[in-house]
Amino acid sequence: MKVLSQTVKFDADLLKKYDQPLPRYTSYPPATELTENFSHVDFTNAIAVGNEKNTPLSVYCHIPFCDSPCYFCCCNTVITPHKVLAEPYLNYLIRNIHQVGSLIDSDRTVQQLHWGGGTPNYLSLSQVETLWRALTDHFRFDDNGEISIEVNPRSLDRNYLFFLKQLGFNRISFGIQDFNYQVQQAVNRIQPESMLFQVMDWVREAGFTSVNVDLIYGLPYQNLETFKDTVRKTIKLNPDRIAVFNFAYVPWLKPVQRLLPQAALPSPGEKLDIMRMTIEELTANGYVFIGMDHFAKPNDELAIAQQNGQLHRNFQGYTTKPESDLFGFGMTSISMLQDVYTQNQKQLKRYYQKVDHGELPIEKGVKLHQDDIIRRTIIMELMCQFQLSPEEIEKKYHLHLDFKFAEYFQQAKLQLQHLETDGLVKLSTDKIEVTPAGRLLIRNIASIFDAYLPSRSLTDFSKSI
Repeated sequence: MKVLSQTVKFDADLLKKYDQPLPRYTSYPPATELTENFSHVDFTNAIAVGNEKNTPLSVYCHIPFCDSPCYFCCCNTVITPHKVLAEPYLNYLIRNIHQVGSLIDSDRTVQQLHWGGGTPNYLSLSQVETLWRALTDHFRFDDNGEISIEVNPRSLDRNYLFFLKQLGFNRISFGIQDFNYQVQQAVNRIQPESMLFQVMDWVREAGFTSVNVDLIYGLPYQNLETFKDTVRKTIKLNPDRIAVFNFAYVPWLKPVQRLLPQAALPSPGEKLDIMRMTIEELTANGYVFIGMDHFAKPNDELAIAQQNGQLHRNFQGYTTKPESDLFGFGMTSISMLQDVYTQNQKQLKRYYQKVDHGELPIEKGVKLHQDDIIRRTIIMELMCQFQLSPEEIEKKYHLHLDFKFAEYFQQAKLQLQHLETDGLVKLSTDKIEVTPAGRLLIRNIASIFDAYLPSRSLTDFSKSI
């Protein structure tokens, strides 16, 4: 399939028209479909199938602790300055790795490892090494694997970064959000500009392969000029990848956001102006729009993979690695196997109790049906490649033996025609292509293949823009 050019077009009228709460489609079905009415046998059976197929592995470790809250945060965290709590958690996390690792064939290779949080560098160096050794004792890592970690610049030094690189981490990510002091103060995350540039200097000196930074627009006291300053300073920082997230103000889901000054939030119109400026600034300075909120340098693996039609997406976001079984360890962690998704206990006490009783600490899950798997493939192809071949879907899932793509997705076909009228997609006999104007609304386009969305409350999701 010919790969589309990596361009994006900003159309304010279309963005306003289609701005609505939608899943981010890091998975399909979305995580909102996981339920407590789930059999752990389905999880262990799925592991056995992966063993038989020798499916590659992706591993995620959740470190939930933070010294203090960031008021914008939507992550699952435990806020405490008392580092003593990390030691028992680490013990249970490693026991969780033992539990699941013993079910996975040792010849399966880990192609992707990520530590997220919370704050992974909340752990001491000795604790980092202990967790690293537990993982390498149970899993075989690909020499060319993506080994990444999120860090908080406020609790980081040169020695810590060099230790991470020496262990084997080759990718690193840290949050900037905004360089402006007033914004940082409002969200309770003060990071002086000099600190951020110093951290980047250390990261480059240590020799990490790729560096990602996060920005957030829509925070209190932001406006077009102040955020333009943040974007330009970020470009000067010269990261390999930049994620620019739309702030999801959902205090009914995340009570910590009630501490934000709501009256200081930028208006929807101001947010659109900020979004437009950000896209223009980043693309003018050589960054490629990957999709959703992500930008990368043209020589970065993400940009190359998308150009080659080989980009993938999972709970960890965009990745260059092929389809794998993702295993999440730690409280709230999500595992995503080929036809089973699970999420671990969200409460520390319950997580500890399950492990103590020798049980998998799963709180909820979902077993996918064939229809889910077909729709997942379609949604991920659209999200990653911005195009879809219905014929390839028919061949892959043998739909052509019984009926055609257009018949199976009759309702979606009608919606696609409406999207084509608005200039979001281009339809032909053998292809669905997302237009440059449609790329910023890819969640909307993907959502027409979501069979669960009509029955979900829209308050479960952030807005698409």
